[in-house]
Amino acid sequence: MEGIDECNFRGLIEKTRNYHYFVESEKVTAETLRELVDFARLAPSTSNLNQQPLRYIVSSDEKRNEQIFETLSWQGYLRGWGGPIKGVKPTGYIIILGDKTICSSYVADQGIAAQSILLGATHKGLGGCIAAKIQRRKLRETLDLPTRYEILLVVAIGKPGEEIIIEHQEPGKDAYGWHDDHGNYHLPKRGLDSVILKY
Repeated sequence: MEGIDECNFRGLIEKTRNYHYFVESEKVTAETLRELVDFARLAPSTSNLNQQPLRYIVSSDEKRNEQIFETLSWQGYLRGWGGPIKGVKPTGYIIILGDKTICSSYVADQGIAAQSILLGATHKGLGGCIAAKIQRRKLRETLDLPTRYEILLVVAIGKPGEEIIIEHQEPGKDAYGWHDDHGNYHLPKRGLDSVILKY
């Protein structure tokens, strides 16, 4: 099997981030969202033998997007920020669900699916943000979603409206990011040697 160029792959990983600001004037199509779900569908699954229990809802409709947006809590690690405002909101959403009639535990499947969606979005020149803090009851009512489906994650998708710069996180320093005067977001990440334990 032919390998993937290491530089290109590292660049894809470094660009695949949780974005805070989007170019709302550039719309994401329903077909693009379907393609991103297809990447998630093809990704590894810990529950593959349990008939692949993840299901998805996609939205590129402006009214439905606003309803979904209102159920999400945004970046907790960006101090004093309540979330995107009009003009910089995502223009597409993928809701990741678990079908409880197939199995009751999805292990890591929703995380694998969400990352596959983000990688696919980056590959297409888009970006996203994984939301786990969701007003699930409100979203269920908004979607009129049957109880057999558990709301696991929501992935917001759009054209990134900011650049994210990875910074070296010094030992003992917190992981809070910040925006500079040019609107770029600086994201601290621990060094490689600090995350690999020596045993």
